[in-house]
Amino acid sequence: MRIIMMGPQGSGKGTQAKILSKEYKISHISTGDMFRELAEDKDELALKAKEEYIDKGILVPDELTIGLVQKRLAKDDCKNGFMLDGFPRTVPQAEALQKITDIDYAIEINIPDDESVFRLSGRRSCPKCGKIYNINTAPKPTEEGKCSCGEDLTQRDDDQEEAIRKRLSEYHEKTEPIKEFYREKGVLKEVDGTKEIAEVTESIKSILG
Repeated sequence: MRIIMMGPQGSGKGTQAKILSKEYKISHISTGDMFRELAEDKDELALKAKEEYIDKGILVPDELTIGLVQKRLAKDDCKNGFMLDGFPRTVPQAEALQKITDIDYAIEINIPDDESVFRLSGRRSCPKCGKIYNINTAPKPTEEGKCSCGEDLTQRDDDQEEAIRKRLSEYHEKTEPIKEFYREKGVLKEVDGTKEIAEVTESIKSILG
């Protein structure tokens, strides 16, 4: 199966992609991991993306991202299928992906913007050991403001409400139009992401069969 996981920030698409890729024994490909993985392999395109864009905090151009996705999907572990998480983000990217491979399912996990803000604004991380908590959902820190290793927890700048709403606005403007692209292809499926993780997983499994 060739699957795209879609959804706004905080919808849990990454969590579901990890769970379901193991369940169906297909590769989970997130764009961030893909860039790092290919760069470690000394891939020329990936190193260019890292040095000229990612390390400088600049968005990687479509042409370069698409080239890297094509290389990643050509690897042996994608022969039985894959689950793309974080790509495509725009209609031009979706159109380019369609030229590389057919997609069996485009699954969007839907949550309201306020739920996204609630989930993401509660995230806290440990600058020492990297452990992540969430004061609004789970896992919550045992001691308020403290990691289990004793370090003070911090909040990332992009987990502040203003930054979250800016990213959501960009999602609605640039990524949501992909839904119509895949609806016309007959592969778009939508699930309610406000339910518990296990319930969302079962909803998606009922679609995939």
